[in-house]
Amino acid sequence: MRLLYWNIQNGMWSGQGDNYDKFVEWVRAYDPDVCVWCEAQSIYKTGTADKMDVADRYLVGNWGELAARYGHKYWYVGGHRDNYPQVITSKYPIENVARLIGAVPDSIVSHGAGWAQIRKNGHTLNIVSLHTWPQVYGFGLTDKQERKASAAVREGDKFRRTEIEYVCSHTIGSVPGAEKQLWMMMGDFNSRSRADNWYYGYPENDTRLLVHNHILDHTDLKDIIAERYPGSFISSTYGNARIDYMYASPSMYARIVNALTVMDKWTTATQSP
Repeated sequence: MRLLYWNIQNGMWSGQGDNYDKFVEWVRAYDPDVCVWCEAQSIYKTGTADKMDVADRYLVGNWGELAARYGHKYWYVGGHRDNYPQVITSKYPIENVARLIGAVPDSIVSHGAGWAQIRKNGHTLNIVSLHTWPQVYGFGLTDKQERKASAAVREGDKFRRTEIEYVCSHTIGSVPGAEKQLWMMMGDFNSRSRADNWYYGYPENDTRLLVHNHILDHTDLKDIIAERYPGSFISSTYGNARIDYMYASPSMYARIVNALTVMDKWTTATQSP
């Protein structure tokens, strides 16, 4: 099974202009069996920050049609409380286990998460997709001064930690013996990992490390890219930041044949204003 994850930004925002033709061509070239797309909803008009009318938004409603163009018959939308859902598409049936958005006031999952299962050849693969809070300030603040004060003490980092604690406890942490099962957790974590701190050089107690500290300290999940490329820093953004991750349970990690971050003409393309 070949699995592809990507944060495609605002529903593959840059693919709207050509009816997603280049996007479909790119996906077909890699021929994944399963895709996990973060930010899988159309929001803005191409090349602008102008919001698209809801009635004109092609995604998420038409993911079935789009996925069929690159050979995927099945699709699934994870839990989300705003415009940034994750979508899974697959050549094989997808079964929902849980859609996670948390609860007010103390266990909110800002963009949401999903736990789905795919079965192939008698094996069950658990996929947890997530997208955590992106801001330095805490969740739910609208006043500029409140945001500034919150950002000064990096409350956004602390909020992300509560998100990941909730997601882990309601997915892999809720199943006895999960380390012996096939699990993958992936998404835009909007946070840094201690596995990369040899590169960043943050203080040991830096709050930017809180999310992945929780995963490393309280689960058996393995950071696939960090494990595969020790001593190498592989950014997941245009800058020097790895904020997107794929984790695997020990049993799943033992089955992995290859893992890489795709860097090609399409994924690194930029557009003029």
